[in-house]
Amino acid sequence: MRSIRIGAGAGYSGDRIEPAVELAENGGLNYLVFECLAERTIALAQQARMKDPSVGYDPLLAARMQAVLPICRANNIRVITNMGAANPIAAAEATRALARQLGLAGLKIAAVTGDDVLDTLKTANIALDTDDTIHGLGNRIVSANAYVGARGIAEALASGADVVITGRAADPALFLGPLIHEFGWAWDDWDRLGQGTVVGHLLECAGQITGGYFADPGLKDVPDLARLGFPIGEVREDGELIVTKVAGSGGRVTPATVKEQLLYEIHDPAQYIQPDVVADFAAVTVEEIGRDRVRVVGGRGRPKTGLLKTSVGYLDSYIGEGQISYAGPGAVARGRLALEIVKERLVLTGVATSELRCDLIGANALHGEARAEGHEPYEVRLRVAGRTETMAEAIRIGNEVETLYTNGPAGGGGAWKSAREVIAVASCLVPERAAELCMSMLVA
Repeated sequence: MRSIRIGAGAGYSGDRIEPAVELAENGGLNYLVFECLAERTIALAQQARMKDPSVGYDPLLAARMQAVLPICRANNIRVITNMGAANPIAAAEATRALARQLGLAGLKIAAVTGDDVLDTLKTANIALDTDDTIHGLGNRIVSANAYVGARGIAEALASGADVVITGRAADPALFLGPLIHEFGWAWDDWDRLGQGTVVGHLLECAGQITGGYFADPGLKDVPDLARLGFPIGEVREDGELIVTKVAGSGGRVTPATVKEQLLYEIHDPAQYIQPDVVADFAAVTVEEIGRDRVRVVGGRGRPKTGLLKTSVGYLDSYIGEGQISYAGPGAVARGRLALEIVKERLVLTGVATSELRCDLIGANALHGEARAEGHEPYEVRLRVAGRTETMAEAIRIGNEVETLYTNGPAGGGGAWKSAREVIAVASCLVPERAAELCMSMLVA
């Protein structure tokens, strides 16, 4: 039975580039997929695009493409990515310019658009999952991007694209698209689409399934994490998946690493709602068939809902933060005194915070009061962070921490401060027809 090999070149925007190069060189791939979008990432990209219409795509696009395109062209590997973020057209244009610089004449780059549904939402006044509405957010809205499915990717591949660049496609759809294209799966073959979603979900986070997110020394040891290899999916025409990696690369592929990734970010394994199908993972079986080779079958599916999850980015507030360290005898006591000083100063100076967090990192930042084994930490780092309505108030929080240098307990050092705008993300559901997919082809 015919099969193809798909490599996962990235699991998030800032992921390592070397494992993708290793996959392109030694993975025997047909496709290399870069999954680089998170919920908040695209809102930030939309904000950047508003300031400069020529940007809004992944900042590592050029570096990734420069590293892999010559190898992929030589090895007949097609590239699929959502690095287009808020501006797939500009990302495709940048990729074409780079391809020409690299001497890759004739390379076909497709930009798939249509996930941006902001104009539709503004007229519909749809309810959000935050007890607010689109109209309620007013002019604070930055973006609204629907999670579109695999159709645009499959159609771009059918049109001969060597590189497919999308915006906010659903993560598994990046892998499901080439499977539908290669094997001719019908758009209502729900069990095939369900198993294809299993494939995409397992591969989408790259190094997580090869041991990166799995490792826990002494309990779940993983070798050579500094050279972690990213996964390869060998997928048969019937949907059977074998998860593996490049021989000799770091990490491991085992039933345990696969099972952890299978359940990652899954609310109901029997109803994993995707744009193309409602996938059912309940009958999935995982079997080790060799070193770093795990067979996965049993994904099923039911008809899609006709609705698309949509991430709405909006300006929520501002966060001011300050940090300073204390070390030596009495470090915890001095840190606590410093915190009390800062909290009182914020009241005295009238800094209004809707939320204030005060931590002593090393003593209580993660689990409340740390369970020390009969002694206090030798060093702690004070951190104060507050949510405000204005940037000016956010700045004042860090300033108050910094003044502890000379106006607080003895021995403070390494002060640091910041103030930033907070782009929050809410979700809603929109009809599938709201996302009008369009494919533009550019040739180097």
